[in-house]
Amino acid sequence: MRVLKTMLRQPSALFGLIIVAVVVLMALGAPLIAPYSPDNQMFDGLSIEGAPLPPSAQFLLGTDTLGRDLFSRLLFGARTSLVIGLVANGIAVAIGLLVGILSGYLRGAVGGLLMRFTDLMMAFPALLLAIVLAALLHPSLWIVAMVIALVNWVQVARIVYTETRGLVERDFILAERSLGAGHLRILFVHILPHLMPTAIVWGTLGIATTVLLEATLSFLGIGVQPPQPSWGNIIFESQSYFQAAPWLVFFPGAIILLTALSFNLVGDALRDILDPTQRGRG
Repeated sequence: MRVLKTMLRQPSALFGLIIVAVVVLMALGAPLIAPYSPDNQMFDGLSIEGAPLPPSAQFLLGTDTLGRDLFSRLLFGARTSLVIGLVANGIAVAIGLLVGILSGYLRGAVGGLLMRFTDLMMAFPALLLAIVLAALLHPSLWIVAMVIALVNWVQVARIVYTETRGLVERDFILAERSLGAGHLRILFVHILPHLMPTAIVWGTLGIATTVLLEATLSFLGIGVQPPQPSWGNIIFESQSYFQAAPWLVFFPGAIILLTALSFNLVGDALRDILDPTQRGRG
């Protein structure tokens, strides 16, 4: 509650929370809010010439190239993008925590090997690696989530490793060792709780990156496959109509931008609140 009250007093964090809440509510309530089925190709959804219809009272955000309601597809696309963002980023944070805490605590040959593997993964361009993995595997919702998780854990591992190295030298950890505490107790009772603020902040910030990466993969045609809507593949399907029907690209692009910005604002606010070294910095 203290964190929430502090965030509500910050205009940028409040704006981010409102947008995130709206997007989440749209995703959860998509079946109730959407006026049409996202896959329904309506007879009156195209002009006489077969072109998409612009926004109107009947179709709030217009129709796409197949006569489907764009507003309905964006609502259901929010479900896809947020599920991938939460699942993929959750897995990435979990992997990063595990690798970082083990390498920082064990050190020696095991810790060095884990960190060298992390450095090797960081040397690969994340987008290129995601494209290769997505191309090798059959693209689907869960495969895309797994691919994104496999390329996004390295930053968390590096941060957690650095913090763990500092924690293991603290007096309270040395005292626990002198009292005969086991490794698991030290790791999960004394070190892990100190790393949770970092995990929460990176988990929030990483959702924005994950949503953008999913949109990029779907735009390139190797992400979530049609007819399942996602914000990225909606833009991909409509790219040839950029000039004739700009709303098909503008609306999903604006939603992706607002969602990524909002999660970044929330993550920045959480970092300032949970990390004492960041407080007061502009």
